[in-house]
Amino acid sequence: MCHHLSKGLLIINSLVFISCGENAVPKPRAYLRLEYPEAKYIKAEIDLPFTFEKNNLSTKQHVRKVEGTTPSYGIDLGYPTMKGTIYLTYKAIEGSRENLIAFLKDAQNFTQKHTIKADEIKEQAFVDNSRKVYGTLYEVGGNAASQSQFYVTDSTDHFLTGSLYFYAKPNYDSILPAAHYLKQDIKHIMETVRWK
Repeated sequence: MCHHLSKGLLIINSLVFISCGENAVPKPRAYLRLEYPEAKYIKAEIDLPFTFEKNNLSTKQHVRKVEGTTPSYGIDLGYPTMKGTIYLTYKAIEGSRENLIAFLKDAQNFTQKHTIKADEIKEQAFVDNSRKVYGTLYEVGGNAASQSQFYVTDSTDHFLTGSLYFYAKPNYDSILPAAHYLKQDIKHIMETVRWK
């Protein structure tokens, strides 16, 4: 019996010895490293009260008239490869200070709605006196539905807002490369807006 017992212990010791070693550690969830082509901007050929330059990577472009008390238009710039869209909304101020104040409040309230999911919201003022383009760019950090929003206006006749959405479940880490890339497109739109 001792002989069998020592033989059994020898087998157990061998198994323990074999199984000892580096412990398996689960790997952290990883995301693809995405790189996008250098942006090439072209003038958007749209019959609207303003012009701007868009990235030729945006392959979809949809314009619609929006019902309202002032002339309004919606413009969707789609980026299918990134599963994202920049939504632009134009509203005519029509010289009414009340309209301007209402549009500003709407744009600011829209951004504040994202504070529930946002880790932070950074504001960056935009001023171009030569073209009469004034506005703010909002960068939203965290798992918010929209990572960037902006508005620009000439303060008398024109008001343009924009927001970036991804048609995927918001996961800040996975959409971050695309969000950074498209934020540059939003900045370029703001910089190239020309009122008619």
